[in-house]
Amino acid sequence: MTTQSGATAPVPRHSTDPGTAQQRRTIASYENYSEAERAVDYLSDNGFPVERVAIIGSDVKLVEQVVGRLNYGGAALRGAGSGAFTGLLIGWLFGVFNWFTPLLASFTLAIYGLVFGAVIGAIFGLVAHALQRGRRDFASVSAMMPTRYEVVADEAVADEARTLLAKLKAGV
Repeated sequence: MTTQSGATAPVPRHSTDPGTAQQRRTIASYENYSEAERAVDYLSDNGFPVERVAIIGSDVKLVEQVVGRLNYGGAALRGAGSGAFTGLLIGWLFGVFNWFTPLLASFTLAIYGLVFGAVIGAIFGLVAHALQRGRRDFASVSAMMPTRYEVVADEAVADEARTLLAKLKAGV
């Protein structure tokens, strides 16, 4: 961070809010979230002010899990599913605002919306898959995952937190 005079101003370490001047210090580092969560729970159980603690995930990586092969039938089915849900919702909403026979109108329009949405969704799914021309013939789910978790605490209470976590590691 540079000031108007061109000098470099100190930046708070591990601050979760860029507007705060409160500095935080790493009190423990873990390879998975459950261990970091366990450490914060231990601090809480021992009366530590956990509102002054944060768990920070770092070194984020993208993990794309392939869940299966995607062909024309699968593309049409996925499109029909998403279209059916959208059509059902829109049809139901239109039916709710029919003041004379709301229950019957809601049900009827929801069914029409479901069928119409499924057909349109299947068509769009097929067209989208065909436009790929075999470049992506698989279905996957993506997730962002940190590789390391740091438990940080406000500078004023970091030593107390570190002492408490040392007891956890020692098994006391």
